[in-house]
Amino acid sequence: MQTFKTVTVETTVQAPLEKVWKYWTEPNHIKIWNNASDDWHTPFAENDLRAGGKFVSRMEAKDGSAGFDFGGIYDEVKLHEVIAYTMGDGRKVKITFKGQEYGTEVIEAFDAETSQPIEFQQQGWQAILNNFKKYVEQTNK
Repeated sequence: MQTFKTVTVETTVQAPLEKVWKYWTEPNHIKIWNNASDDWHTPFAENDLRAGGKFVSRMEAKDGSAGFDFGGIYDEVKLHEVIAYTMGDGRKVKITFKGQEYGTEVIEAFDAETSQPIEFQQQGWQAILNNFKKYVEQTNK
């Protein structure tokens, strides 16, 4: 069994826990925030949010030059607290949501893949998390 290095990214979103959870888990929101840069987008997202449920997001370069499906199977879902899943290649991800009086802390720990530098992966995952924060804070729904 392959051993992976766990990498953590985090942010504090200036929004209530319930809103943060909703925007993180609903496909119509995922399609808007799930990209690391403005030249990428997520035209498709599907989410069966329960232990044993599957999810997939199609991430593509807007110019059509590249794209991939990002998905996995949920290992644990605790409403407004934890989402944990296993990706297709066996790597694990755990997202923890912590409501604070000043907002919601989102901590995402993931197993790094071995084919890319860890710093590159951390920057990419952090960029997506930052995009999520920006989207939630700028949307008044």
